[in-house]
Amino acid sequence: MNEANSESAATAAAVSQLDQIKEHTVVVADTGDFGTMKAYAPRDATTNPSLIFSAVQMDDYEYLLEKAIADNERSGLQGEALIDRIIDHLLVDFGGEILKIVPGRVSTEVDARLSFDIEGSVAKAREIIALYETRGITRDRILIKVAATWEGARAAEVLEREGIHCNLTLLFSLPQAIACAEAGVTLISPFVGRILDWYKASTGQDYVGVDDPGVRSVHSIYNYYKKFGYQTEVMGASFRNTGEILELVGCDLLTISPGLLSELSETNDPVMRKLDPESARSASIEKISMDEKRFRWLLNEDAMATEKLAEGIRKFSADIEKLEDLIEKEMLSD
Repeated sequence: MNEANSESAATAAAVSQLDQIKEHTVVVADTGDFGTMKAYAPRDATTNPSLIFSAVQMDDYEYLLEKAIADNERSGLQGEALIDRIIDHLLVDFGGEILKIVPGRVSTEVDARLSFDIEGSVAKAREIIALYETRGITRDRILIKVAATWEGARAAEVLEREGIHCNLTLLFSLPQAIACAEAGVTLISPFVGRILDWYKASTGQDYVGVDDPGVRSVHSIYNYYKKFGYQTEVMGASFRNTGEILELVGCDLLTISPGLLSELSETNDPVMRKLDPESARSASIEKISMDEKRFRWLLNEDAMATEKLAEGIRKFSADIEKLEDLIEKEMLSD
């Protein structure tokens, strides 16, 4: 090997796995921590009630909670209405700070307790977008997160027609993905790691690589979308290890936690693209017709998806309630 080739090989070998992944997939930071976003330069960022609840208890972000309370205490509202307004402002304040760091979009979540309420979800999404717009942030930089229930897909369908882009979250199955794509949503977030968790607990087995059921689920959804020309983006989420991420290189987007971003940035092993739209278009896949009855039946027949969707909604709802309690305590201590 001549000197020029040696230098080229050395340069290639020095490229981190994270940077190699970015050549094929948009990397999104799954965190509410601004420092992580600055360190790993993702295009987009996602938040959820759990991440926001954790972040506001840290010294670095306590000021955002104090600001949201101070901005709304004299609004004339009281009780639940006031706390609800403070939470909306807090979510949007976080999102606004995040958008100073990332060049793309931030996902902001509708209250999970509205997961089966079409009108309530639509109204809350409009309120969130209006708050962003009062801060000079245009709706093309926001993704409204809604749970991938039948009602969530219907709410997103309404919002997308208004130019409010949606991220359908807590997605564990192909029927959910099809319902979202047919509603014309911008993006879905299949939860890879939570699928793995369920199968490990159910079977007592471990799974790695392409045998990981969460990885298989995203492969199935990605190939279905590309085969039938859906424009909805697929963003793999909720990873348990870097092996899952590496099996999904080529996916439209991957949202990755700080710990796994760090691992990928510190490793220079070669990365191979695993998902490709051209291969998907030539795959032998049967198209599935989806209506409400079919959706509910197929979801019912999938114990994993049914259980993890319900569990996810309960967990996000619980974290919203914790955030409400924290706000009440902060207001009483003033």
